[in-house]
Amino acid sequence: MPEPVAPERPLPDRVRLPLLTLITQQSLDEDYLHAAERRALAARAAGRTGTPGVPPRSAPHRTAALVVAAFGVLATTAFVQTSRNEDVDASSRATLVRRVTDERERVAGLQDRIVGLRERNTQLEDQLTQARSTYEGLVTRLRRVQTRTGFVAVSGPGVVITLDDGPPEISGSDVSDQDLRVAANGLWRLGAEAIAINGQRLTALSAIRTSGLVVRVNKVNLSPPYRVEAIGDTDVLQARFQDSPEGLRLLRLESELGIAFDMSNDDSLELPAARLRELRSVEPLEDAPRPPEEAP
Repeated sequence: MPEPVAPERPLPDRVRLPLLTLITQQSLDEDYLHAAERRALAARAAGRTGTPGVPPRSAPHRTAALVVAAFGVLATTAFVQTSRNEDVDASSRATLVRRVTDERERVAGLQDRIVGLRERNTQLEDQLTQARSTYEGLVTRLRRVQTRTGFVAVSGPGVVITLDDGPPEISGSDVSDQDLRVAANGLWRLGAEAIAINGQRLTALSAIRTSGLVVRVNKVNLSPPYRVEAIGDTDVLQARFQDSPEGLRLLRLESELGIAFDMSNDDSLELPAARLRELRSVEPLEDAPRPPEEAP
């Protein structure tokens, strides 16, 4: 059989009391005890000497010692508590300092990033400006090439040459493809910038051919009268063409075969763009030299 366990005795009140409360109570109890002893000693001394109320000289010294001891206990307790608080305050201060340092480093990193982004933004703006300049130059060059090659509509002053068939009774009085080529080549040689025959824009790929009794330009059938429009310097084209070999030939055709020939200036000609042709066999050369820049 197990031995019965004795019931635990409850802890005395003085053990469960807080330290400061216990010190205070003990101090008060000891003060009351010393006060009672002084009164008893005083009473006995009065009985012996006949002088009531005169305590012995040693009583004040004991009371002072007790007060100093109590004050020392209180001072020690306060010092211990203050030391603990200082440790907590020091830890909090160190944490705060560390946070401030971390935030300063983070702000410094963000400032460095801002500087880097500003420099990158400046570089991108310079590249954008250069790209815009290059793009504008390419667009200008493209427009110039399109104008010269005939793949863009143009307008401006120029001259108009009109050719029409002569009298049918005269053999060979019809305007041929060769006659139109003479007129176009003469205008090109004198500086014409763009030429069209009955609305068909001439390019480096254009062909003027006779198919039976019909003249074809750019594979399109044309019928007389033929209107050859050329944009360029009107003074040069008008004056020099009539004295050129091409102009003299057309004048001879007029006098000999009766082919109608007329040339006049026009301050506002509008020439359409040529039809784009799909290239099937042409491929660009990788190391082909660039053409010289054209004067504006």
